[in-house]
Amino acid sequence: MKSVLKIFLLLFFIAAGGVPTAQAQDVSSDAEQNNLELCYRFSRLLNCEVDTLTNPVLYQTVYEWLGTPYKYSGDCREGIDCSGFVCMLYQKVFGIELAQSSADIYKEVKPLKKNMLHEGDLVFFKIKKRRVSHVGIYIANNKFAHASVQNGVIISDLDEPYYKKYFYKGGKVNK
Repeated sequence: MKSVLKIFLLLFFIAAGGVPTAQAQDVSSDAEQNNLELCYRFSRLLNCEVDTLTNPVLYQTVYEWLGTPYKYSGDCREGIDCSGFVCMLYQKVFGIELAQSSADIYKEVKPLKKNMLHEGDLVFFKIKKRRVSHVGIYIANNKFAHASVQNGVIISDLDEPYYKKYFYKGGKVNK
Protein backbone atom coordinates (compact mmCIF):
# COMPACT_ATOMS: atom_id res chain seq x y z
CA MET A 1 0.00 0.00 0.00
CA LYS A 2 2.81 2.41 0.93
CA SER A 3 4.56 2.02 -2.43
CA VAL A 4 1.29 2.43 -4.36
CA LEU A 5 0.53 5.68 -2.50
CA LYS A 6 4.07 7.00 -3.01
CA ILE A 7 3.90 6.15 -6.73
CA PHE A 8 0.52 7.87 -7.03
CA LEU A 9 1.83 11.01 -5.33
CA LEU A 10 5.02 10.95 -7.40
CA LEU A 11 2.99 10.69 -10.62
CA PHE A 12 0.68 13.43 -9.40
CA PHE A 13 3.61 15.72 -8.67
CA ILE A 14 5.22 14.99 -12.05
CA ALA A 15 1.93 15.69 -13.86
CA ALA A 16 1.42 18.86 -11.83
CA GLY A 17 4.82 20.17 -12.91
CA GLY A 18 7.38 22.12 -10.93
CA VAL A 19 7.81 25.66 -9.80
CA PRO A 20 7.40 28.28 -12.56
CA THR A 21 10.79 29.36 -13.89
CA ALA A 22 10.48 33.08 -13.04
CA GLN A 23 9.73 32.26 -9.43
CA ALA A 24 12.44 29.61 -9.23
CA GLN A 25 15.08 32.18 -10.23
CA ASP A 26 14.29 34.20 -7.10
CA VAL A 27 15.17 31.25 -4.87
CA SER A 28 18.76 31.39 -3.72
CA SER A 29 19.48 27.93 -2.31
CA ASP A 30 18.63 24.33 -3.14
CA ALA A 31 16.85 23.90 0.21
CA GLU A 32 14.69 26.96 -0.40
CA GLN A 33 13.95 25.74 -3.93
CA ASN A 34 12.93 22.32 -2.63
CA ASN A 35 10.72 23.90 0.04
CA LEU A 36 9.04 26.12 -2.53
CA GLU A 37 8.49 23.20 -4.92
CA LEU A 38 7.01 21.15 -2.10
CA CYS A 39 4.60 23.96 -1.21
CA TYR A 40 3.58 24.32 -4.88
CA ARG A 41 2.98 20.59 -5.16
CA PHE A 42 0.93 20.45 -1.98
CA SER A 43 -1.05 23.55 -3.02
CA ARG A 44 -2.06 21.69 -6.19
CA LEU A 45 -2.81 18.49 -4.29
CA LEU A 46 -4.88 20.37 -1.70
CA ASN A 47 -6.44 22.74 -4.26
CA CYS A 48 -5.42 25.88 -2.38
CA GLU A 49 -3.25 28.95 -2.92
CA VAL A 50 0.46 28.33 -2.37
CA ASP A 51 0.80 31.41 -0.16
CA THR A 52 -1.51 29.76 2.41
CA LEU A 53 1.09 27.01 2.95
CA THR A 54 3.66 28.49 5.28
CA ASN A 55 5.40 25.47 6.81
CA PRO A 56 7.28 23.36 4.24
CA VAL A 57 8.76 21.16 6.99
CA LEU A 58 5.21 20.14 7.93
CA TYR A 59 4.42 19.14 4.35
CA GLN A 60 7.74 17.35 3.88
CA THR A 61 7.18 15.35 7.06
CA VAL A 62 3.62 14.43 6.09
CA TYR A 63 4.84 13.38 2.63
CA GLU A 64 7.63 11.22 4.09
CA TRP A 65 5.17 9.34 6.32
CA LEU A 66 2.35 8.84 3.81
CA GLY A 67 1.50 5.16 3.49
CA THR A 68 3.13 4.15 6.77
CA PRO A 69 0.95 1.31 8.08
CA TYR A 70 -1.23 1.68 11.15
CA LYS A 71 -0.15 -0.08 14.32
CA TYR A 72 -1.84 0.48 17.67
CA SER A 73 0.64 2.21 20.02
CA GLY A 74 3.13 2.29 17.15
CA ASP A 75 5.55 5.19 16.81
CA CYS A 76 7.91 4.24 13.98
CA ARG A 77 7.98 3.69 10.21
CA GLU A 78 7.01 0.04 10.60
CA GLY A 79 3.70 1.13 12.13
CA ILE A 80 2.20 4.16 13.83
CA ASP A 81 -1.12 5.12 15.36
CA CYS A 82 -2.88 8.48 15.18
CA SER A 83 -1.49 9.95 18.39
CA GLY A 84 1.99 8.58 17.66
CA PHE A 85 1.89 10.26 14.25
CA VAL A 86 0.76 13.61 15.68
CA CYS A 87 3.31 13.42 18.52
CA MET A 88 6.17 12.61 16.13
CA LEU A 89 5.11 15.34 13.73
CA TYR A 90 4.77 18.00 16.44
CA GLN A 91 8.17 17.10 17.87
CA LYS A 92 9.89 17.19 14.47
CA VAL A 93 8.12 20.22 13.00
CA PHE A 94 7.46 22.41 16.03
CA GLY A 95 9.79 21.02 18.72
CA ILE A 96 6.79 20.42 21.01
CA GLU A 97 6.24 17.29 23.11
CA LEU A 98 2.62 16.18 23.32
CA ALA A 99 0.80 13.64 25.50
CA GLN A 100 0.63 10.07 24.24
CA SER A 101 -3.12 9.61 23.66
CA SER A 102 -5.60 11.57 21.57
CA ALA A 103 -7.76 12.23 24.65
CA ASP A 104 -4.76 13.56 26.61
CA ILE A 105 -3.58 15.64 23.66
CA TYR A 106 -7.03 17.23 23.53
CA LYS A 107 -6.51 18.40 27.13
CA GLU A 108 -3.44 20.37 25.93
CA VAL A 109 -5.23 22.48 23.31
CA LYS A 110 -7.40 25.54 23.06
CA PRO A 111 -10.57 24.22 21.34
CA LEU A 112 -11.45 25.63 17.92
CA LYS A 113 -14.43 25.29 15.62
CA LYS A 114 -13.83 23.70 12.23
CA ASN A 115 -14.05 27.03 10.38
CA MET A 116 -11.27 28.48 12.59
CA LEU A 117 -8.63 25.86 11.76
CA HIS A 118 -5.22 26.83 10.40
CA GLU A 119 -2.20 24.90 9.17
CA GLY A 120 -0.72 22.90 12.05
CA ASP A 121 -3.81 22.89 14.25
CA LEU A 122 -5.11 19.55 15.49
CA VAL A 123 -8.44 17.89 14.70
CA PHE A 124 -10.19 15.55 17.11
CA PHE A 125 -12.83 12.90 16.59
CA LYS A 126 -15.13 11.01 18.95
CA ILE A 127 -15.33 7.67 17.18
CA LYS A 128 -15.41 5.35 20.18
CA LYS A 129 -18.25 6.04 22.56
CA ARG A 130 -18.27 9.56 23.96
CA ARG A 131 -14.58 10.30 24.27
CA VAL A 132 -11.92 11.71 21.97
CA SER A 133 -10.41 8.67 20.29
CA HIS A 134 -8.75 9.95 17.10
CA VAL A 135 -6.49 12.90 16.25
CA GLY A 136 -4.97 14.32 13.08
CA ILE A 137 -3.21 17.48 11.98
CA TYR A 138 -4.95 20.08 9.85
CA ILE A 139 -2.95 21.01 6.78
CA ALA A 140 -5.11 23.21 4.52
CA ASN A 141 -8.38 23.57 2.64
CA ASN A 142 -10.36 21.24 4.92
CA LYS A 143 -7.71 18.49 4.63
CA PHE A 144 -5.92 16.78 7.48
CA ALA A 145 -3.18 14.17 7.79
CA HIS A 146 -3.62 11.24 10.17
CA ALA A 147 -2.97 7.56 10.73
CA SER A 148 -6.12 5.65 9.87
CA VAL A 149 -6.65 2.07 11.02
CA GLN A 150 -7.40 0.78 7.51
CA ASN A 151 -5.02 2.85 5.37
CA GLY A 152 -2.19 4.00 7.61
CA VAL A 153 -0.96 7.58 7.22
CA ILE A 154 -3.16 9.39 4.71
CA ILE A 155 -4.64 12.77 3.91
CA SER A 156 -8.42 13.00 4.30
CA ASP A 157 -11.10 15.67 3.99
CA LEU A 158 -13.09 16.79 7.02
CA ASP A 159 -16.24 16.75 4.88
CA GLU A 160 -15.94 13.05 3.99
CA PRO A 161 -19.09 11.52 5.50
CA TYR A 162 -17.22 9.36 8.02
CA TYR A 163 -15.06 12.20 9.37
CA LYS A 164 -17.92 14.69 9.23
CA LYS A 165 -20.02 12.33 11.37
CA TYR A 166 -17.37 11.88 14.08
CA PHE A 167 -15.61 15.28 14.04
CA TYR A 168 -15.57 16.76 17.53
CA LYS A 169 -13.40 19.90 17.55
CA GLY A 170 -10.19 21.37 16.37
CA GLY A 171 -7.53 22.65 18.69
CA LYS A 172 -4.51 24.93 18.89
CA VAL A 173 -1.70 23.58 21.05
CA ASN A 174 -1.22 25.76 24.15
CA LYS A 175 2.56 25.35 24.32
